[in-house]
Amino acid sequence: MNHFDRITQRPDVMGGKPCIRGMRVTVGMIVGQIGAGHSIEELLSEYPYLEREDIMQALRYAAWRAEEREVLLAGG
Repeated sequence: MNHFDRITQRPDVMGGKPCIRGMRVTVGMIVGQIGAGHSIEELLSEYPYLEREDIMQALRYAAWRAEEREVLLAGG
């Protein structure tokens, strides 16, 4: 079973999107930054209130959600 103790979802924070430890930092923002080529070290420098495990757990959470259901892609 997946355990994501740093990922929170509250309707009053970022519209209920998965966030890091109740902060206004979404999993999607972290994944997007990594996907855009930013390193973990860059994110930690830019967002000093984040911890390495926050970023790692966000990536694991996103991977888990992506595997949760089948998504049909064009041309596939």
